[in-house]
Amino acid sequence: MQRIIILALVGFAAQLVDGSLGMAYGVTSTSLLLIAGVAPAAASASVHLAEVVTTAASGVSHLRFGNVDKQILRRLIIPGSIGAFLGACLVSYLPGNMIKPYVALFLFSLGIYVFSRFLFVKQIKQAEEKVAVERVPQKKSRFYRTLGFVAGFFDASGGGGWGPLTTPILLTRKQADARKVVGTVDTSEFAVALAASLGFLISLGWGQVHWEWVIALMIGGVVAAPIAAWIVRIIPARILGVLVGGLIIFTNLRTLLGSFHLIPTDAVGYVYVVFSAIWMFATLFVINQHVRQVKVKKG
Repeated sequence: MQRIIILALVGFAAQLVDGSLGMAYGVTSTSLLLIAGVAPAAASASVHLAEVVTTAASGVSHLRFGNVDKQILRRLIIPGSIGAFLGACLVSYLPGNMIKPYVALFLFSLGIYVFSRFLFVKQIKQAEEKVAVERVPQKKSRFYRTLGFVAGFFDASGGGGWGPLTTPILLTRKQADARKVVGTVDTSEFAVALAASLGFLISLGWGQVHWEWVIALMIGGVVAAPIAAWIVRIIPARILGVLVGGLIIFTNLRTLLGSFHLIPTDAVGYVYVVFSAIWMFATLFVINQHVRQVKVKKG
């Protein structure tokens, strides 16, 4: 019962992050599940099965509001689904102790991306606005097929990454519309989550899937959804992004240092202290920047 409550809280926290920032459900929930002692394959399987429900609702909403580029959607779905299926099969057959450090490394990298993206959000916003204006004819679909396959593979094998990988790359394309990039990525994630779930069910078997974990993640996500909508009005996305990015880095740092023996054991504590200080100052920096912007707007 204690584990079910923990998983529900994980789902709650992950959906709170995703609903507030529009990304990072998979990477946040998988990181927290690994910390809770769940094996990489089981963690990724649970997350993707839960995501089938959450991404379906998100995709329907984006389609209704016209936030989807259906041409790019079709180019991403098939290769993304294939990559996710293969990634799920691969991680299912690898020993958990062997794959866990590399999953942590992948999640750590995504954490750095989330952290830096929201820390330097001003530059990113300017780039996205420029991208949204400059529209040119689309290039060959090979780019989208490759992107979809790679992102789908890493999303399933690493437990997250479809949004953090595809969104920034698509936004660098001159023909991309920022609003439709987000909507298209979110909508296509339903097929990716479904394909990954199918791969996990075939590789692990129905009996190996802890359905109570999946249901707990779903329940936590459903409860968090309206709260996230309320929080996003109170706490700026930039502050939340820095907090969440730092959390992802911190939770995977222990696994990396312990598995790869990058530094002496005696120095691990100092690494935590240094990063915690950086995390704290970064949070204070974005809070200060937000306060200044509010004062400027008020005149």
